[in-house]
Amino acid sequence: MNLKAILTGTALAFTSTMALAETHAETGNPMVGGAAMFPEMNIVENAVNSADHTTLVAAVQAADLVETLSGEGPFTVFAPTNAAFEALPEGAVEELLLPENKDRLTEILTCHVVAANAMSDAISGMIADDGGMHEVETVGGCTFTVSEGDDGTIRITDGQNRTASVTIADVKQSNGVIHVIDTVLLPAVE
Repeated sequence: MNLKAILTGTALAFTSTMALAETHAETGNPMVGGAAMFPEMNIVENAVNSADHTTLVAAVQAADLVETLSGEGPFTVFAPTNAAFEALPEGAVEELLLPENKDRLTEILTCHVVAANAMSDAISGMIADDGGMHEVETVGGCTFTVSEGDDGTIRITDGQNRTASVTIADVKQSNGVIHVIDTVLLPAVE
């Protein structure tokens, strides 16, 4: 390959990247994990492009939830980052990904999903209407409490009294919305 071909290829790649960035900027959607998130794509189609959500994507695949989360929705997904999964006890993620633990993995993942399209302003409104805390029922049967921190950040307290903060809100999807969180939400221990 000669220098002219390399420069032409580089120019085309740069132009394509700039067009993608311009198109993405027009959507008003935040970048997640270094990737553009497009509102015309569904939750799974966008999540697979986020470098910060490879563990979540692997878990969704292991739990056979790809088809569900690609469906019509609407869904609100509180999407834990790779760092959130890494903060679980050592070996917990690997254990959850084993085929024999599929039911537990599915329960945990569906406790991150609400059957609604809840943007952050709507969640904040529910919190305010309920005097500072609002209970949320998840698709997985968990009841979590949402509140706001002093800085206005939405926080979710799970069934084990652990709190996750929304770090990136309102990532619009064709079938709902993603809110990136910094902690894996867990159901109550029975």
